Amino acid sequence: MSPLTLLTAMMFLVCTAVPRATHRLDRQSQTTERPDLAKWFYQRGVTGSFSLYDPRHDRYILVNPNQLHEAFSPASTFKICNSLIGLETGVIADTSFVIPWDGQERTPTVWNQDHSLRSAFQVSCVPYYQELARRVGTQQMQRWIDAAQYGNQNIQGGIDRFWLTGALRITPAQQLDFLQRLYENRLPFSPRTLALVKGIMLVEATDAYTLRAKTGWSNGPAGDVGWYVGYVEQGGTPYYFATCIQAPTGATPDGFGQARIDISRQMLKELDILH
Repeated sequence: MSPLTLLTAMMFLVCTAVPRATHRLDRQSQTTERPDLAKWFYQRGVTGSFSLYDPRHDRYILVNPNQLHEAFSPASTFKICNSLIGLETGVIADTSFVIPWDGQERTPTVWNQDHSLRSAFQVSCVPYYQELARRVGTQQMQRWIDAAQYGNQNIQGGIDRFWLTGALRITPAQQLDFLQRLYENRLPFSPRTLALVKGIMLVEATDAYTLRAKTGWSNGPAGDVGWYVGYVEQGGTPYYFATCIQAPTGATPDGFGQARIDISRQMLKELDILH
């Protein structure tokens, strides 16, 4: 065997010895469709989907399964990933890190004040996270989004707009996958960073369950898209969910924002995950 042939063979072995990273979504999981639960969308005057993954039984429970792999703007659900990146890069030191209000009046008015990472996450303060993204910068942001394999990994459209009106897209299936890797500490961030972000995601804690989640809402030419994504931990078992609702332009019902949360909770109650 010539030296060149030997070198080629060795390079092939090195390359093939490291398999392509695969995720749960690449495997065949059990799927249960629940069209009966679509009533919760109809009652609120929206369309959409609800996707739940139960890792203990490796099964999906789906309402409108056609949307499982349909991509939408992540809107403010990206604040989960944005928080991870901000902490990991050291742009923000901890969840108490304050970015001062820039003095520009916005709606909702709760944004018009200084915010810490924790309070900005809780009220979904877009200006805080836009400034955070600007401080991270395009190069670092792209690097970490690629490393985390977040959505389509496309941050075109402006460093402070790509998750709102830019090119970043994510499917309900990818939301579930990202949440599972967050819970299992399989994202490329330090244990400290992961723990801090899980802490600010906390919505509710009872003796029976703990709920961690984030909302999102985007407006586009076709209408409004609303997200509520997160996970419920019940007796040490996580259940990952992604609710995505839509309303066409000019037909967005009153209470669209609250509907994301209410529909999710109704679904989780019907599945005996929330009580």
